[in-house]
Amino acid sequence: MSECAPKLAITSAAPRAVELIHSADTVLLFLETHMHVARLLALSLGSAAVARAYAVPEVIFSPETSGIRGAVACEASECSAIGRDILAAGGNAVDAIVGTTFCVGVVGMYHSGIGGGGFALVRDAKGNYEAVDFRETAPAAAYEDMYGEDERLSIAGGLAVGVPGEVLGLEYIHQKYGVLEWRDIMQGAIRVARNGFRVSDDMVDKMNATIKNGKTYLLDDPIFAAEFAPKGRLLRKGEVMTRKNLASTLERIANEGSKAFYYGEIAENLASFVQSRNGTLTVADLASYTITDRPVQAVRYRGLDVHGMSSPASGAVALQMLRVLERFPASGWRDDRNVTVHRLAEAQRFAFAYRANLGDPEFVEERDVLAYERDFLSDATVDRIYQGIRDDKTRHPREYFPREEDVAALPESHGTSHISAADGSGMAVSLTTTINIYFGAQIMEPKSGIILNDEMNDFSIPGISNEFGFAPSRANYIQPRKRPLSSMTPLIATHPNGTLYAVIGAAGGSRITTATAQCLWHVVEHGMTLREALRVGRVHDQLVPNRLTLETLFPDLEGTEQAMRARGHDVFVVKPGQSAVQAIRRREDGSFEAVGEPRQANSAGYSI
Repeated sequence: MSECAPKLAITSAAPRAVELIHSADTVLLFLETHMHVARLLALSLGSAAVARAYAVPEVIFSPETSGIRGAVACEASECSAIGRDILAAGGNAVDAIVGTTFCVGVVGMYHSGIGGGGFALVRDAKGNYEAVDFRETAPAAAYEDMYGEDERLSIAGGLAVGVPGEVLGLEYIHQKYGVLEWRDIMQGAIRVARNGFRVSDDMVDKMNATIKNGKTYLLDDPIFAAEFAPKGRLLRKGEVMTRKNLASTLERIANEGSKAFYYGEIAENLASFVQSRNGTLTVADLASYTITDRPVQAVRYRGLDVHGMSSPASGAVALQMLRVLERFPASGWRDDRNVTVHRLAEAQRFAFAYRANLGDPEFVEERDVLAYERDFLSDATVDRIYQGIRDDKTRHPREYFPREEDVAALPESHGTSHISAADGSGMAVSLTTTINIYFGAQIMEPKSGIILNDEMNDFSIPGISNEFGFAPSRANYIQPRKRPLSSMTPLIATHPNGTLYAVIGAAGGSRITTATAQCLWHVVEHGMTLREALRVGRVHDQLVPNRLTLETLFPDLEGTEQAMRARGHDVFVVKPGQSAVQAIRRREDGSFEAVGEPRQANSAGYSI
């Protein structure tokens, strides 16, 4: 076949709307990753091409597609394709999201992976919900003031590491809801890790960001350098990266299940390595780790039932924003955009004030966390917030807290990756996972290839107040085996008759909650498609620090900036990319609109 061969469109038994720019030298990885497509390609290319040496193809996928069998959206096109292929092979939404999540941890290792944890909101085909918390926990040896006044110890190194939960969380939802074999749905991620993937713009941005921040471990630490700088410099866009040690680890997990991670050689190596970096993680911490179910919070919003996860996730925070915004006319975005942006920011500020006193319900002694969430979602609280929003000005942060004694500050969170999946039966999963700050604790266990989280930084640290002198939140202080409060906000929305409407969530640390609520708000109240909603410039105001951020994408940026300053907001204009939404919507005809975040160059949403 000529090196100038035309694009090959795969449209029959294979997933729809896939185009492969290929040559005989660049097809094999695609075949390895998408085996059910391989037979079609082999017939087209001939067996000689398949016999050639491994090479990583340039794969170009068409924009968001429309199908009725199911859909997947995530930050990495090769991983969304794996999820789509699992659906094509007869898997359901849970099978697809598990396979996709393992792949995202390979490709998007800078903020997710099996060294971290997260949350999954699962809706089965009958409309039943389960909120699965596989968030990292503090090691048994952790204690309230373990960092003294040196917050840096919670960011990098062994003391920053919490007990990872992703492997057990994914295994749990698969065992309960999946239909394909565990080993089979992991093969795509294993092949991507072993055979390689091309470095994307997103990865280059994250690597460069570490260097700009004065952190050179990707180059100087030989463990990281072996993968990220094999030629003595950081990998460049389009070059191939392999993660062979991680591939072997994933292979063991595929064959043996989560016990391969939490017991035996892998666990012993992880514990020993973290301890060598001044941490406290032990094999007992790993062996005793458990996931837990959380109550599902639900509200009626513009005729839809929107479901989210209770603490330590931030589902209730996003739901409160939506309920407050519902009190204002839906036409505001069209009729008076500037006042609508102000109202949006004020709803966000009130929600973050209430969030400051949330924490792991099993450990917070000051209040009943779940009752507190129910109260701030109540009609009385929502009405009080609505009546407290003035169209002409904002207020000092202290005035947003429900009571003077509730004034507290939370650490600003980072990182994360979100994946959404749904299938034609009505099953849906909204899942967010993280290792926290980029590249987690900045340590990689060399034998397993696992990058460890720095989730301990999500706890509040006694004695370290914020710029307003607000004390840290006691509800989020460190305790052994406690889970830190999170901004992660997986949501699922349905029609009153129970049919699926949308699956949505975001990455972006503290901006997760505002980005998730904002995009759903645009779709429901302003009649946008998901594709349109994800492209609108975003507003973020988390109250502390006291600043309103507007993306440069924002329509009439200069006019809106001036209008916000006139109302007393301290406005910061930021480049797009501080949050990343992955979403799926089911249309009235049963087809899916799946959209990857346009701010991430490699994201993709696919349906079949």
